[in-house]
Amino acid sequence: MSVLLEFAMFPISADGRDGAGVSAAVSKIIDMIDQNGVSYQLTSMSTIIETETMREALDIIEKSYEVLEDCERVYSSLTFDIRKGKSNRMKTKVASVEGKIGHEVQK
Repeated sequence: MSVLLEFAMFPISADGRDGAGVSAAVSKIIDMIDQNGVSYQLTSMSTIIETETMREALDIIEKSYEVLEDCERVYSSLTFDIRKGKSNRMKTKVASVEGKIGHEVQK
């Protein structure tokens, strides 16, 4: 099974002070993902991970929140694409589109 999870998670506050720049918090999450050996792709708006099970994906979300445990308020947005019998879809889905248009997409 392939579980693709696109998510954004970062600290915010009611007065807006915490949310002006979130790269320090995002960096902590990316470091944790990297240390856990999960395939991922960082984009300007979110992070995409691919795991073999839903439990593994949810564990990454829980660990991401734990990395930000000192924050009073955390914003999270999650989108899942779960497919049985497939793997390596972060690459193969892009390759499929590139094959249809005849060139690589911008990175």
